[in-house]
Amino acid sequence: MKYLHIIPAFLLGTAPVFSQLPSAEVQISTAVQSLPDELQAGAKVWGYNSSGNLVELRKGTNDMICLSDDPDKKGFNAACYHKDLEEFMARGRELKAEGKNSGEIFEIREKEAKSGQLKMPEQPTTLHICYGSDAVYNESTGKMDNTKIRYVVYIPWATPESSGLPTKPMMPGGPWIMDPGTHRAHIMITPPQE
Repeated sequence: MKYLHIIPAFLLGTAPVFSQLPSAEVQISTAVQSLPDELQAGAKVWGYNSSGNLVELRKGTNDMICLSDDPDKKGFNAACYHKDLEEFMARGRELKAEGKNSGEIFEIREKEAKSGQLKMPEQPTTLHICYGSDAVYNESTGKMDNTKIRYVVYIPWATPESSGLPTKPMMPGGPWIMDPGTHRAHIMITPPQE
């Protein structure tokens, strides 16, 4: 079994990256791996070009959009989300590119969502995240090994009272609501690891 390893930071003096920019094919196959099998082939995929810019790698035929792992960041982190979250996600990327920190991004999007300038989904909408600090690419499967999956279900403006959810997990992997009462209210589900 052949692996394309992520180079440890101490060998590079920077954050770990693939030993080379992964091909579009590799970026696509690893970006979609958090999705159910039946949604993977039709998902739209954004990834990185040799200049480090986020570019469309594949057009989609279903309602899912995936972001490939940023090869310049430590570890592995790829995410897929329903198209109704695209305006929210794109605005976050735009604000981050402007140099805004996470608190500023939250406040700006909260204000814009309250005013109606930023459209949030009206129904529960899911984000799937595949991540791992020690992830390695498995050439035989076309997927990343040593990863975990987390699910985030956006339910804008929901509260513990309106959803019946606790504000922290009641058991390992149990669902809970984060950022209740805000545009970014969401159900966190982190399956326990073996």
